[in-house]
Amino acid sequence: MISRQLMTSAIPSLKVAETGSDALYYMDEYRVSFLPVLDGPLYLGLISESEIFKLADPDAPLAEQKVPYKMVYINESQHIFEVIKIMTSEKISILPVLDENKLFLGCITVNSLVENFGKLTAMYNPGAIIILELNQNDYVLSQIAQIVESQDIKILSLYVSSDIDSTKMEVTIKLNKYEIQSLVKALTRYDYTIKATFLEDKKMVDDLLDRYNALMNYLNI
Repeated sequence: MISRQLMTSAIPSLKVAETGSDALYYMDEYRVSFLPVLDGPLYLGLISESEIFKLADPDAPLAEQKVPYKMVYINESQHIFEVIKIMTSEKISILPVLDENKLFLGCITVNSLVENFGKLTAMYNPGAIIILELNQNDYVLSQIAQIVESQDIKILSLYVSSDIDSTKMEVTIKLNKYEIQSLVKALTRYDYTIKATFLEDKKMVDDLLDRYNALMNYLNI
């Protein structure tokens, strides 16, 4: 999934002819603390709420003032993981997307990012989740996949996590079935440590979706 597919039309952009006061109005309306500023189709950067309060005249057009824009953006063809990295490191709630000519296309918000990340990780698909703990040197994806598929189960998504100060890692696997007793036994036979399993039922799925929707409503960006 690439950045172009994550864009939303929910957030407006500012024109340089507009003012700091206009920006504050939009920020309050859409509950964001940054907005992209454009000179025609040319992206100038993000303006922050804190910088607007420092303007000499918030009612004067932005084009007539020295505004310290935050020049952060992502190219339209970059992966969702790069989007997450930039938004996290820059501590921003919206990320402008530019085309190959550096022209503005739209924005990615936290809301649209989380929603699409849920699709990427197969959150909506029914099935169990299993977490393995193993040494980093013992991680062989092909072997794990072979064991899973030998039990007539498919991997819907998989991701790994590790602590920089540890040689251990966790492998979280989303499966397409609830019944995974045979898989647990098979993994145990191959000396895999099963740290946790989550066997969903319909009520658990409904609860998960309710919590996900509650998060979306809370973000409301």
